[in-house]
Amino acid sequence: MGPMYRELAKAAFGYPIIDNHAHPFLKSKHRDAIRYEVLISEAHGDALNDAVHTLPCLRAAAQLSQLFGLTGDDATWEGVKKKRLEFDYAELCKLCMEPTGIQCILFDDGLGGIAEMAEELNWHDQYTGSPSKRIVRLEVEGQNILQDILVANDISPLSIDILCDTFLKEFTTYMNDTAVDDHVVGYKSVACYRTGLDVDPAPCSADELYECLASASEQFKEKGSIRFEHKALNDHLVKIVLDIAGKCKKPIQFHTGLGDNDITLTKSSPAHMQPIIKAFPETIFVLLHSSYPYTRDAGYLTSVYKNVYLDFGEIFPFISADGQRTVVRQVLELAPTNKILWSTDAAWWPERFYLATAQAREVMYEVLAGFVGKRDLTEDQAVSIVKMAFFENANRIYMLGLQPNASILSLQL
Repeated sequence: MGPMYRELAKAAFGYPIIDNHAHPFLKSKHRDAIRYEVLISEAHGDALNDAVHTLPCLRAAAQLSQLFGLTGDDATWEGVKKKRLEFDYAELCKLCMEPTGIQCILFDDGLGGIAEMAEELNWHDQYTGSPSKRIVRLEVEGQNILQDILVANDISPLSIDILCDTFLKEFTTYMNDTAVDDHVVGYKSVACYRTGLDVDPAPCSADELYECLASASEQFKEKGSIRFEHKALNDHLVKIVLDIAGKCKKPIQFHTGLGDNDITLTKSSPAHMQPIIKAFPETIFVLLHSSYPYTRDAGYLTSVYKNVYLDFGEIFPFISADGQRTVVRQVLELAPTNKILWSTDAAWWPERFYLATAQAREVMYEVLAGFVGKRDLTEDQAVSIVKMAFFENANRIYMLGLQPNASILSLQL
């Protein structure tokens, strides 16, 4: 182990964090509604059975065992799952959140299951020093708006042209309303999951939109729900929000890279986004999830486009410690350090917030200490990078107006 850099350690392990992308906790009564292995893997179904044999799971089991006071034969993944059920839920939340140093969380509340099972956003404020804020997931809001229109006109269905006009007006009105809502600090697109990141800057025709909305309407009749999987429609909605976001100066986040098997991996690289980034130079794009495994693509875009920022989240705890160190080094190869952000991408359980922050703080220290040791950076420069990545950059681009919480800075080493 190399020398201890005291000031760097104080920053890496103690500086407050703005988590710029996460999802709400499950309510206490639903704490076991989702399979726990989702904590450490994007796999679903039978593939999730193998997640317990990964390095991320073994590391998470060790770290949670230590947090929960498990030793010996009990310090296993199954031991963790058993022990967590012995805690009162409020006690578990406090135990996991207190060590994180998270001061503010920006919540995407559009993940499936949140409306039915998760806590309200500001419920989480009891575990942070500053009020939580909202990120609006545009595709989900569009689906909800279209569904409400179809339900309201079930007896006398609208013609397709009137349906299209009504939907686009209501969608645009909703997004304009969020642009002046102080609780909303940004937007999110999951185009990556739906039709890919190759969003076409060119306008689509009315006939294309009619066809997409007719298909979505038929889907609602058959299934009672809507999922936008129509490229022309998805691209059009993204462009509406990109325009609004650019005018109100609220960033728009894009899922890139790492995700479950619902994505088409070859279309999840942010490299596909160059045309749309160029088309909206006044809009701030945030590339989420380290764009793993396309981190270098994201770093390049962040370096050559003024309006692109890179979030190096979700890899904690989803990939191995060595993998995390590699990703952070790749982020720092090219991306300006005043344009990198961090997030947990945590969902459902407080343990995810704990693991993500504990691992990220450790990896940031190790990587930056390595650069200091090789004289690539001074210790003061490394400390500055930590503060920008964990707090200052997100505070600036989301216009949060926060000051670092002094009580979170009181770490003693």
